[in-house]
Amino acid sequence: MAQISIQIGDSTKRDAERICSKIGLSLSTAINIYLKKIVNENGIPLELTADPFYSKKNMDRLRASIHQMETTGRTVHQVDFDD
Repeated sequence: MAQISIQIGDSTKRDAERICSKIGLSLSTAINIYLKKIVNENGIPLELTADPFYSKKNMDRLRASIHQMETTGRTVHQVDFDD
């Protein structure tokens, strides 16, 4: 069995342990689950984004706005971002 050593902030470790405990897992078990998920999915099993502008929700909103402008001939319309 291999051993991994990582460094994380004290509060991050404490918070992660608290959350894992609430769902009945040790932090070590949770990390093992995460690593197995990486292997099973052949990649990182979560969405990594550098800028929320490029989120799927926002890109879908932008495509819909472009479509609306193209079909109506308008150039600007108000958008409610709370949807």
